[in-house]
Amino acid sequence: MTSGLQPLLDENDALRLLQRGAVELEGRLVDASNTTLRAFLTLDGVTARCVYKPVRGERPLWDFPDGTLAGREVSAYLVSRATGWGIVPPTVLRDGPLGPGACQLWIDEPDDADPLVGFVPADELPTGWFRIAAAQGEDGRPYTLAHADDPRLARMVVFDAVINNADRKGGHLLMGPHERVYGVDHGVSFHVEDKLRTVLWGWSEQQLPDEAVEVLERLAEALDGTLGEELAVHLTAAEVHQVGSRIRRLHATREFPPPPQEWPAMPWPPI
Repeated sequence: MTSGLQPLLDENDALRLLQRGAVELEGRLVDASNTTLRAFLTLDGVTARCVYKPVRGERPLWDFPDGTLAGREVSAYLVSRATGWGIVPPTVLRDGPLGPGACQLWIDEPDDADPLVGFVPADELPTGWFRIAAAQGEDGRPYTLAHADDPRLARMVVFDAVINNADRKGGHLLMGPHERVYGVDHGVSFHVEDKLRTVLWGWSEQQLPDEAVEVLERLAEALDGTLGEELAVHLTAAEVHQVGSRIRRLHATREFPPPPQEWPAMPWPPI
C-alpha cells in the first residue's frame, strides 16, 4: 500500500473512517511509553493513516487507574470539539487488531514547518518568544527552552488547563495542514488532583483573551448537557465534576494559570 499524503477529510468523514474503517497495522512508534501503533484505515475507497493505542498496551501508572488512558484520549477530543478550536485530531474508541483502543487521525507535518517550541542558544532567542527554562548543551553552551508568543499556543494553554494535562511536551504539538497546530497524547489528563505540567508557561498570570473567556462560558454550558454525558462514558463522575471546577476557576480569574509550587511544572523530557 502506498503512503502518500493524508487525504483532507472533514471532521465527520474522519470520524466515520476512524469508527468503521478496516485497520491494517503499519508499524510501532518506538519512542512512545505505551504501545502506540501507526495503521491504515480504509472505508469506501478512502484510505488514511491513524494512531492506534490499544488499552492492553497501556503501561500501569501509580496515579491513573489501569485501562483508562484510551478513554482520556477520546475525552480530550470531545472537549476540543466543544471549544470549536479543533485542537485535538478526530479520535474515537474502537475495537482493533489488539482489542479496544483509542484511534486518532494521523497528522502529516509539512517538512518546512517552523517550530514553535524548542531549545535555542541562550543569546539567540527569536523575537517574540518566551524564555521558559535555562539549559546547557553537551558542549557546555547555554541554551534556553522557549516558545513562540503565538495565539494558537495560547489556546492550547487554556485547553490544557481545562483537561488538567500532565504531559504537554513540545513534541506533543504538531503543525498540520493550513498551519493548524494540533495537540496529541492526552492519556494522562483529567485527574481529579491538579497535575498541570506543560512547557507553555509564557503567558502565566496574564489576562485571558476575550475569545478564551467566551469558550470557557460555552464549555460550562456544554458540560451541563451533551458534553457532560459524553465525558461520563469515559471518565468518573468526580473527574467530570472537576472539569467543571477548572472551567469555573479559569473563568473567575480570567488569567492564564501560574506554574504550580507543589509539583513539577514541566514534563520530562520537555521535548
